[in-house]
Amino acid sequence: MTSIIFMGTPEFGVPILTALAAKYDVVTVITQPDRLVGRKQRLQQSPVKVAATKLGIPVLQPEKLSGSPELDQAIALAPDLIVTAAYGQFLPTKFLKAAKIAALNVHGSLLPKYRGGAPIQYSIINGDAATGVTIMEMVKAMDAGDIYAQATLPLTRADDTGTVFAKLSLMGRDLLLETLPQIIAGTATKRPQDPALVTFSPTLTKEQEHLDITLPAPQLDQWVRGLRPAVGGYVYLNGERVKLWAITPQAAPTTAAPGVVIARSKKRLVVAAGAHTSFAIDELQPAGKSRQSIAAFLNGAGQAIKEGDLIIGNAQ
Repeated sequence: MTSIIFMGTPEFGVPILTALAAKYDVVTVITQPDRLVGRKQRLQQSPVKVAATKLGIPVLQPEKLSGSPELDQAIALAPDLIVTAAYGQFLPTKFLKAAKIAALNVHGSLLPKYRGGAPIQYSIINGDAATGVTIMEMVKAMDAGDIYAQATLPLTRADDTGTVFAKLSLMGRDLLLETLPQIIAGTATKRPQDPALVTFSPTLTKEQEHLDITLPAPQLDQWVRGLRPAVGGYVYLNGERVKLWAITPQAAPTTAAPGVVIARSKKRLVVAAGAHTSFAIDELQPAGKSRQSIAAFLNGAGQAIKEGDLIIGNAQ
């Protein structure tokens, strides 16, 4: 049976690992170390580690693979294939060469577009009509290897990073299982990436979580959905930091300055944005509180808000 070392960390890799383990010999899983998370700083295993443990597969968790004892252990396994899916580290060349057949990556974009660590987020932030998944050969340069197969996923306003991650995970699983027999048999074809079409999607920074109210409302909505559900984009509402979890761009133009309330009722709050646009806030989260509907907010902490108020500002 074909032997595989699987590498992944978030939920994106779980369906892929589970499917591989059902059909091939996954000899070990490499994932990121357990991390302290949340206000209580509880130690949390990666979703891929949890899945591997349930499957009875040995797990390696180097802080950094390069130069680690775990690297030597993995190379000694001499796998037929190395398969990665959102692992989160660069891989040493000597490790990639340890695969007898190929080292493969399941990447969440239509390469060469969006090389890097946040392809799904950028596809939503940039308002793309579609994204997809790529099965590619891994090389030393980031996401630069030849392409074996791709599948396309249309995007809609109902999508956010969470929904697209889930869809592409399943799509990537199915495409990998479809492609692997040909790769193993040596009959698969591959094509190089066009360097003229390369774009990058670097990991988003903390600064990018601060939403720019001067953006047109549709673009602001793209940022809200691109940052959801992992972190959430925030603004300063009446001087307090508030996350916007869901907004709806409005059709009618406005002459009001960005951040000004242009409509307010018991269950509705519409705020001006850039380029004479506006948006309704549907769901938000004040600092230190839980996510809540706009109706709940207006019935509580937002009772004093009225039309004409400048409630949102960019710099605080």
